[in-house]
Amino acid sequence: MEGVIVEVQDGGVGIDLKGRLGYLKIPMRMLITDYPLAVGQEVAWNMSFVEQLGPEVNEKYVSNLDTYNRRQEEMRQSNAKNKEVTE
Repeated sequence: MEGVIVEVQDGGVGIDLKGRLGYLKIPMRMLITDYPLAVGQEVAWNMSFVEQLGPEVNEKYVSNLDTYNRRQEEMRQSNAKNKEVTE
């Protein structure tokens, strides 16, 4: 199974699973890597641990993630404005 890193924090990593299978958040201690972590890098499962496939960043995935986050923020702002109008 494979996925793409979408979130890197001090104690953990968020991974979107390929094939629309969901989202996985794991602690750093469960990640096997030889490279610095970055959003957009691909990972794969090696038995029960997640292994980073390489240092390359999947630019298309990062672009799609940025677009998604921007649209989510636009919807939040639009909903907040609509809520103000109705009150």
